[in-house]
Amino acid sequence: MAGAGASGREKRATAARLKAALSSGGESGAAAELRALLERALAPAPGGGEAAAEALEWCRWLLSGGEPWEGFVQAVRAYDPATLCGLVWTANFVAYRCRTCGISPCMSLCAECFHQGEHAGHDYNMFWSQAGGACDCGDGNVMREAGFCKRHRMKSSSDVPCVPKDLLMMSELVLPQFIFSLIQYLREGYNEPALDVPSEKDFHKVLQMLEPHVSFLEDLTKMGGAMRSVLTQVLTNQQFYKDLSSGEFMHNSKSHEKYLIALKSSGLAFPEDKLACVMQEQASGTSTSAVQGVGHPTPTLGLDQDGSQGVGKRKRVKLSSSTKDQSIMDVLKHKCFLEELLFWTIKYEFPQKMVTFLLNMLPDQDYKIAFTKTFVQHYAFIMKTLKKSHESDTMSNRIVHISVQLFSNEELARQVTEECQLLDIMVTVLLYMMESCLIKSELQDEENSLHVVVNCGEALLKNNTYWPLVSDFINILSHQSVAKKFLEDHGLLVTWMNFVSFFQGMNLNKRELNKHVEFESQTYYAAFAAELEACAQPMWGLLSHCKVRETQEYTRNVVRYCLEALQDWFDAINFVDEPAPNQVTFHLPLHRYYAMFLSKAIKCQELDLDSILPDQEMLMKLMIHPLQIQASLSEIHSNMWVRNGLQIKGQAMTYVQSHFCNSMIDPDIYLLQVCASRLDPDYFISSVFERFRVVDLLTMASQHQNTVLDAEHERSMLEGALTFLVILLSLRLHLGMTDDEILRAEMVAQLCMNDRTHNHIPENPNPKSGIVPGSLSFESMLSAVADFKAPVFEPGGSMQQGMYTPKADIWDKEFDPVMVILRTVYRRDVQSAMDRYTAFLKQSGKFSGNPWPPYKKRTALHPSYKGLMKLLHCKTLHIVLFTLLYKILMDHQNLSEHVLCMVLYLIELGLEDSPDHESDEDDSADGHERCHDTWFPGSNLVSNMRHFINYVRVRVPETAPEVKREPPAGTSSDGLFLFFKNSGTAQVFSLVAERRKKFQEIINRNSSEASQVVRPKTSMKWSAPGATPQLTTVILEVKESILSLLIKLHHKLSGKQNSYYPPWFDDMEVLIQPEIPKYFHGDGMTAVERILLKAAVQSRLNKRIIEEICSKVTPPVPPKKISPSEKKTLDKEERRQKARERQQKLLAEFASRQKSFMETAMDVESPDADIAMEIATSEQHVSEAVYDCVICGQSGPSTEDRPTGLVVLLQASSVLGQCRNSTEPKKLPTSEEEQIYPGDTCAAVHDVRFATLQQFFKDSSCMQAVSIGWEGGVYIQTCGHTLHIDCHKSYMESLRNDQVLQGFSVDKGEFTCPLCRQFANSVLPCYPGNNVERSLWQCHSNKNMQELIKEVEELQEQLGTFPVSISSETNLSKEMESVMKDIKSTTQKKYTDYSKTPGSPDNDFLFMYSVARTNLELELVHRGGNLCLGGASTAGKRSCLNQLFHVLAMHMRLYSIDSAYNPWRKVTQLMQDRNSQMSCEELPEVPVLYRDVSSLLLIQILTMPQPLIKEHFTCIVKVLFTLLHTQALVAFSVKCSNEERMAWKNSGALKKISPSVWSPHSIACYLQQFCLPFLRITCLLQLHLFGGDLPSCQEDEEFAVLANCLGLLPSSFQSPHQFTSASCLDWPVPAFNIISEWCLELTSFADRHPLLIQEPKWDLPRLLQLPENYNTIFQYYHRKTCTVCTKVPKDPAVCLVCGTFVCLKGLCCKQQSYCECVLHSQNCGAGTGIFLLINASVIIIIRGHRFCLWGSVYLDAHGEEDRDLRRGKPLYICKERYKVLEQQWVSHTFDHINKRWGPHYNGL
Repeated sequence: MAGAGASGREKRATAARLKAALSSGGESGAAAELRALLERALAPAPGGGEAAAEALEWCRWLLSGGEPWEGFVQAVRAYDPATLCGLVWTANFVAYRCRTCGISPCMSLCAECFHQGEHAGHDYNMFWSQAGGACDCGDGNVMREAGFCKRHRMKSSSDVPCVPKDLLMMSELVLPQFIFSLIQYLREGYNEPALDVPSEKDFHKVLQMLEPHVSFLEDLTKMGGAMRSVLTQVLTNQQFYKDLSSGEFMHNSKSHEKYLIALKSSGLAFPEDKLACVMQEQASGTSTSAVQGVGHPTPTLGLDQDGSQGVGKRKRVKLSSSTKDQSIMDVLKHKCFLEELLFWTIKYEFPQKMVTFLLNMLPDQDYKIAFTKTFVQHYAFIMKTLKKSHESDTMSNRIVHISVQLFSNEELARQVTEECQLLDIMVTVLLYMMESCLIKSELQDEENSLHVVVNCGEALLKNNTYWPLVSDFINILSHQSVAKKFLEDHGLLVTWMNFVSFFQGMNLNKRELNKHVEFESQTYYAAFAAELEACAQPMWGLLSHCKVRETQEYTRNVVRYCLEALQDWFDAINFVDEPAPNQVTFHLPLHRYYAMFLSKAIKCQELDLDSILPDQEMLMKLMIHPLQIQASLSEIHSNMWVRNGLQIKGQAMTYVQSHFCNSMIDPDIYLLQVCASRLDPDYFISSVFERFRVVDLLTMASQHQNTVLDAEHERSMLEGALTFLVILLSLRLHLGMTDDEILRAEMVAQLCMNDRTHNHIPENPNPKSGIVPGSLSFESMLSAVADFKAPVFEPGGSMQQGMYTPKADIWDKEFDPVMVILRTVYRRDVQSAMDRYTAFLKQSGKFSGNPWPPYKKRTALHPSYKGLMKLLHCKTLHIVLFTLLYKILMDHQNLSEHVLCMVLYLIELGLEDSPDHESDEDDSADGHERCHDTWFPGSNLVSNMRHFINYVRVRVPETAPEVKREPPAGTSSDGLFLFFKNSGTAQVFSLVAERRKKFQEIINRNSSEASQVVRPKTSMKWSAPGATPQLTTVILEVKESILSLLIKLHHKLSGKQNSYYPPWFDDMEVLIQPEIPKYFHGDGMTAVERILLKAAVQSRLNKRIIEEICSKVTPPVPPKKISPSEKKTLDKEERRQKARERQQKLLAEFASRQKSFMETAMDVESPDADIAMEIATSEQHVSEAVYDCVICGQSGPSTEDRPTGLVVLLQASSVLGQCRNSTEPKKLPTSEEEQIYPGDTCAAVHDVRFATLQQFFKDSSCMQAVSIGWEGGVYIQTCGHTLHIDCHKSYMESLRNDQVLQGFSVDKGEFTCPLCRQFANSVLPCYPGNNVERSLWQCHSNKNMQELIKEVEELQEQLGTFPVSISSETNLSKEMESVMKDIKSTTQKKYTDYSKTPGSPDNDFLFMYSVARTNLELELVHRGGNLCLGGASTAGKRSCLNQLFHVLAMHMRLYSIDSAYNPWRKVTQLMQDRNSQMSCEELPEVPVLYRDVSSLLLIQILTMPQPLIKEHFTCIVKVLFTLLHTQALVAFSVKCSNEERMAWKNSGALKKISPSVWSPHSIACYLQQFCLPFLRITCLLQLHLFGGDLPSCQEDEEFAVLANCLGLLPSSFQSPHQFTSASCLDWPVPAFNIISEWCLELTSFADRHPLLIQEPKWDLPRLLQLPENYNTIFQYYHRKTCTVCTKVPKDPAVCLVCGTFVCLKGLCCKQQSYCECVLHSQNCGAGTGIFLLINASVIIIIRGHRFCLWGSVYLDAHGEEDRDLRRGKPLYICKERYKVLEQQWVSHTFDHINKRWGPHYNGL
């Protein structure tokens, strides 16, 4: 029998023999032999890798029974009935989610299934999987069948034939042992870590060793359903497990021991172990189904699971003796391989391979159920491992990767809940987990508090370690059947409330009163996250199942246990009636559970509110803490918590922020509304003012003392209190609004603050309502309230996204300032909303002043909450309103317009909600004599408004002005006394005492001391013991009613006496239909008018009283003498307002100045002026050009000693090299077939041409034959500003010393123009020139052609005759040399060295005239490639060619051209002696016809002395045109076929030719096209050198117009139709002679090599054309491998210029410290690179050593970018943006337009 080390053939034979023996059903010997063989092969061998490979090879042969493995795999696959995809992926995989097709929100599809399904028009998105996942295609429990892809749509189970028995027979025998050997490896490899530090190295080693085994299993799962069912059988069969682990094998005993040790060390035990009972006791601290005694539980010290003492005192949960809790936490018993395999998977912290194998098995239904149960059974163990893990993040992701597959399936979740107590386990495990980080709560009563809360500083909370468990819990609660089980189980609810109470009052803030905190803790992030995830999310989950009447019982249960938990909490923190001062917690999850379930009960379940509300005392307690939060918000905004640091502001913002508000502030306000509707209104109102610490301010006296608040905070706290009341009384979110109305209100509020992108419009506040962006109701609502503004572009480059802005109608009718105030995180947002509202009113002509926030009518209240309106009709509030109106009228300190606005808002709310009209009669005129209460007769606002208050008793400091006054003259002392007796003088400060009394009464209702007034402890607070000035009581004469105060306020606001005139005098109609649009928008006066009108409408008496008041001419309000310290606040407001208006005016003026400056700075004064130079005066006789220095501000000419320079930016550019000769732009490849070949680019063609010339001709001659600079040429642009070069040097020095640099490097000479801040890096000296020559240039002399040619030649000979003699080193020549150095160093060496002999002067010569060529060519490109538009176009403003020519010419003249080789001679003279030219040993010169005419032109002009005379210029052009025309003819004749040539030869041009040949017209066109590029360049050159103007023309006339411009046309020029290029020729010598001479040069060469005359037709440079849909790019590139390192890059990018695929930031492709993108930007764009980042959809620009994020050219359907593809919505190309990008690339303006640059340190 073959040994373990047998060869392949032997293995095969053995396997076949065994299979035959076993399938014949014969001897049992074969089975034993097989077992022994396997045992040997699979024994954990020391050999490591080889042994494993050997073992796996055995397994393969045995499984296939000696057949070849591939064949076996194919055979098994044929029986795959799989209707599920089940593809498993790990983190960072791209998957899809379709909301339209999903049943579970967690559904996901792999890309293949998604693209093969039909999801067009669905609401889907692509996402990067964080934790990994599996494809749900084909699973009807998770998604609808319509969304299945083609492969998984057929129900194929019926068609699949039955698996033949013998196919998988061997698998059933081999696999149990294989899996057991795997488990043994895991047992052997496990060493108990010392001191709780898992030896990760050991883990790692074991896992690496097992890699091949697990991969083998994974391959088996991929064979399909047939093999999976065998594996399931093996994994779940308890018999196999028993047999194999019972210890027959030699290794067994040892490994079994290790296994038991591992179990024990995990705090787990076999149930049989005697240990169990001890554990049982220890765990009893937390268990499920706990029913708590409602008495006070006795606190005992709990023991932590590790036996260490627990922190703080724990409330022990009493255990019910029910049978089901056989200690969830501590018992595990493994009965099959699957269970032990999962145990080790957890123990080894979820290795990725194992997880993938376990998940790959899921398509097998039996396995799925078994695995889910096993997972649940190990749940507690998972939690313990997770808590100890060092890699908790990775582990969390792996756990969720598994659990989301199991628990998203409702059927499965229900089954496990019923059979395995899933809910009990989860809740217990969560409770147990949080118990490990509890601390004593310091809220309220620090010493005696028995409450424990989680400690937000612990790693468990800080790192969100709990989220996998919480997310599973939320996931299962989303299934209705499971949630119902939870809501029905009282024990579970009690335990859960217990869990929630751990978060109640966490992260307590204590106000720092003396010094600033030293360390700002950031624990609040953890606290908010914990409340949201662990408390609020499950709450919303449960609420989503309480939608109908039938679910009333659930709500009752939750509310009942919630109240019990709250009662326990109040007891535990020792709460009586006053919150502890100066502390606040934002976390009250129990209150919020209670509030949200109440709201749901009333809204959906028709429960009676009173039936689920507690007694008054409990309500009073309930309102305290939420009210404390509202007051604290106001304190924080008033900067009273400033010593606590910034984090407290962070908390206040998070609390109201849009993602949290629906689980935080909304429930709190709702709870306060419920309390207010059921408590005594006077008590509630006085509580509010006391909480906000402003009771002392509410006095009629002009001075007061506030014992609990500094004066500087009073105003904002008063505003806070009133604003809170307005919100409380006018918010209807949970009081009767429908979901649609809520959504609409939320949208309107957000849109009013700022225009929003679609992504930033808030969803429905209830997270589980199902209304999400993209759903129908959301989109239709959005289109009803907002208009879409498509993305726009300012040419300045700032790119807008698609925005939604409110419709006019919304501003007019629905703008609700209250909602805006509630929802703003920053105060400035409220201002922004008001500014936008103001702008709308001005624009629509509704109101031109500064409007007040409009009053918006409220939706109806739900009947259950009617009591809320009692607040508006209670005397306390009326007293406050009266007092405040009075104080504002009398200009007391600390009042503001905002206070008045809120006071009026409250009055108006009260008028709108007044009880039924009171009968006018019963209120007789002598009302106030009957009045027994101190202030007002009744509690109805309508009647109280007209009630006159005559005298008020106030307590004031003795220093106050009131004390000095005599009693009012008109009253005898008698009368005074009477007044006291009757109305008991109103006094405000008694409010608090009253409130105390009420509270006391309620608390002591049953006891006999009900009459007790106030406990002494509290009364102390209000008589401030050490107050310096004594308070005395004074009686103040008031004689006002609310109505009279309002009318006087109207006068005060308008600044006119008697400004109020009742509108019904003119038109009685107003009383009948009070809704008058005229009063909708306006300022304070409008508001007062609106209120008075409403008051008059509601009661005839009020109307009469208003008329009476108006008929008495009101005397002016006596101006009070007040100390300067008490300057009028309203005055201050006015001053502020004026200051604001002045500021606006100044800003506007400044803006217009700036604009006009920019226009002049960027504009050319007149085309024939020096470009962008401002010529100071226009008179001709001023000889010098005058420049302004933008640094020192002086004007003057540029001189040799003190030259002026232009601010320029030099940059290397390869844009020209990207021109192609096809008009069709190249497409970005998106499949393997499409490729881009660089061979047809301009740069490539020129390179080939240059190399060919160098191969055959003399090097120095080649250097003059063609220009370079197509790639890496230097482009020079200016902003047009000039400065003295010495000023510039000192400017650079100052920049160097200034450390705060913005994105540029001074050491590289970079700076920004001091005037316009444009980026620059050099200064180009201006040549001292005079304007007189301008006029000389223009005059024509009558020299003939020959003379001019001679002059040109002579001028060229006089080398060195340069106006500035070079020998004398002047400042100017130094500067010219230094700028030349700059120009050379701008580009890389490889772009300047073309000579065969490195460093030869010919190189410099070539480089210099090429710089001129590059700049001319680029200007031509900027003008659109032709000169049809004429004029000095926009490109002209940036051009500095004139100055550049002087610099280049000065340097070019240093290189002499040997007269024998001077191309000028060749072009203008016949060579007499040809033979002497050719010496045999060296290569010949480049033939004239092979030379590039434009290059010749530049060489000629730059080697002439400057300034050039126009005649000479024209002469050179004429001569060169003859050469060009000849080249055109040669090129044409080469194109012709032999027959065509013959035809032309014989016929001559005059006779008719056959139609097949070119017609004369087409030839003429060809020649013109050939010559045009030269003419264009020449014209531009002429424009720069001599000024002048270009006429605009049609495209077909361009040749004639340009020729005319250049003076090529003979004077007898006729109309353009019969115009031919030949008519421009002006030959210096007989044409035929010189042409034949030129052609002779060619013949010797042309035989050996194709003709080298270039057809100069290039299209404009373009970026690659991108596909319409971003997905096309993404799918192709994001998995593509890099050609350099053959890996899939982490950050792939693609170059938009040439299509190269690169690794961004990839170290794999780094060369000499340069990363690939930077390298590519140098090779492809000479330092400029434009890359599309595939995984982020954004474009990044690299420019030299800097880079910037440019933005995205792909937008979604709402015109929005999706950076980093976070939202994953389909993206479409935005052609306008792409055009802008291309425009910036071509015009080299990236540096000027994009502002955010940073250094990349070669790391991109």
